[in-house]
Amino acid sequence: MTIQENKIFYNTAKFQVSASKLSQCPEDTGAEVAFAGRSNAGKSSAINTLTNNKKLARTSKTPGRTQLINFFNLNIADTRLVDLPGYGYAKVPVAMKEHWQKHLDQYLQQRHSLRGVVLVMDIRHPMKEFDHMMVQWCESTQVPLHVLLTKADKLKRGPAQSTLLGLRKSLKEALGDKVTVQVFSSLKFDGVDTLKNQLDSWLSIDSDTGLIEE
Repeated sequence: MTIQENKIFYNTAKFQVSASKLSQCPEDTGAEVAFAGRSNAGKSSAINTLTNNKKLARTSKTPGRTQLINFFNLNIADTRLVDLPGYGYAKVPVAMKEHWQKHLDQYLQQRHSLRGVVLVMDIRHPMKEFDHMMVQWCESTQVPLHVLLTKADKLKRGPAQSTLLGLRKSLKEALGDKVTVQVFSSLKFDGVDTLKNQLDSWLSIDSDTGLIEE
């Protein structure tokens, strides 16, 4: 297999299936990276920018449309992006929140093909309750974490860099080399290549998946 054939092209992402619980997820083989984040943090916009497809991930403000785990196939066989349910809506019924949390926890704890988590945060409002929960989960399971500080265009460079450096320092104290942090702007396409490089490192080079062949 040539280097070109091994290269992941994120603009090839295509919807595969939605799942409301672990048993409905695709077969647990290959490699996948999951995107998580509070509602309105810019997760759907980040996925759409990464894949150059404005319609791939839904950006609706209607909570009921974001309660499923959505899987997207990439051009390399058995390689996927995963869009996890958004959180943070005050109007969402408690029962629905509990349902989301239960099945999100099962996915994160039991999904063997999960290679890393991209945690999306609004750079103006980082480390909310849901973010702390995800960081603690990654700390306990040692699953690599990449923090995407979105909407960087809303801040001047100085404050944005200050938030980046401060968060990078605090998270490294908890997760060590298992965490990386970057700024990102879907509006200006800032940070797209950095995100792609991180995803490539998780999805392309893994002896367990057999994705890289000579």
